[in-house]
Amino acid sequence: MMAVDDAITSLRRLLKAITRSQNSFYGDKLRGAGLENFDDFTIEDFTSRCPFTTKDEITADHLANPPFGTNLGKPIGEYSRICKTSGTTGEKILWPDTPRGWDAMLDLWGQVYHFAGVKPGADRIYFAFSFGPFIGFWTAFEAATRIGCMAVPGGGSGSSARVEEITESEISVLCCTPTYAQRLGVLMAQSGAKHKVGKVIVAGEPGGSVPEVREKISKLWDGAMVFDHHGMTEVGPVSLQPPDKPGNLCLVPGFHFAEILDLETGLEVGEGENGELILTTLCREDSPVLRYRTGDLVCKRYYELGGEQILGFEGGILGRIDEMAVIRGVNIYPAAIEAVVCSFDEIENYQVVITSEHSMNELTLNVELCSGCCTDEVVKLLSNSLRNTFSLRLPVRIVPAGSLPCFEFKAKKWIRQ
Repeated sequence: MMAVDDAITSLRRLLKAITRSQNSFYGDKLRGAGLENFDDFTIEDFTSRCPFTTKDEITADHLANPPFGTNLGKPIGEYSRICKTSGTTGEKILWPDTPRGWDAMLDLWGQVYHFAGVKPGADRIYFAFSFGPFIGFWTAFEAATRIGCMAVPGGGSGSSARVEEITESEISVLCCTPTYAQRLGVLMAQSGAKHKVGKVIVAGEPGGSVPEVREKISKLWDGAMVFDHHGMTEVGPVSLQPPDKPGNLCLVPGFHFAEILDLETGLEVGEGENGELILTTLCREDSPVLRYRTGDLVCKRYYELGGEQILGFEGGILGRIDEMAVIRGVNIYPAAIEAVVCSFDEIENYQVVITSEHSMNELTLNVELCSGCCTDEVVKLLSNSLRNTFSLRLPVRIVPAGSLPCFEFKAKKWIRQ
């Protein structure tokens, strides 16, 4: 884990840099909390006195001060990159980065590739997405070129064309979301083409650390190794998969200060306990976030990475706190449903529909089946698996093939009506 001395040194440096800059967003927040002198500042001071940052605050600042908000440590002319949040949990906002902040994020992605065993000069990496303004796409792509790998963009190609590009370019590493890795894997199998993909690096959804999802992706790609990763626009790339602990994630040392806080008490949880991940960026001084409430639910663990004990998350990102559905008193997260569904090879696609009546939530699972499957048998087995997992009877409804949407970016499989 990051040594306490290293952590407080980095935090002091960051806080001093913020208060000396033109960053009025954090300047006002810190002064409002009575924080101006950081020479003798401790970790305990930071976690007890520094206020949280929420997405709603950042969004409100951007709306009040368009287009980039006031969380800027430099004049806007010194910022060279603009990315945009996905908007899956609120308004989409623009996020500027200076070359210094951008380079730090490429350094972090270089570590993701290193610990995934990607070989510079030998591996060819295919990026199966249309890019757009999303930070994960661009940082992953540019980091690949910087370490000396051939980087092949999927760009605006359709899925069938991407399958051809993967085979023609003799791609060895595929980067995409877990959902899209499955879709491309199915199309690859249907094409009958031979490929050389030996590694699949996934992000954007929690499925990359779900054993059933990992197994399905690996099977579709003829035994390829699956590596999970996560990040977000506000905090940049965050985690990687420890080489000897598949299905888990850990922080990359030196880039973030992390807390995992109990949802009820707000206190740091113990190892093996669940809580909300709170992140402070240490290497993005020109557009930082302090104690950012990510909304991600994680289980606290420590893993060895490069000879150090590093804070990590058992089972990866378990889900988002605001995505949890309470069905007849039982807490259900998307990753848990995904684990059940992906254990059935007969299921082509699915969607969860949550309805509310008289203040009671109900959950229905809409499912597309592969052609030739026995509908009644699959429904029976799936219903039993859901009941055994959640101790609930959850309705399963078979829908026509092709009626549910497919996604190459973050899949929106949970619909609230």
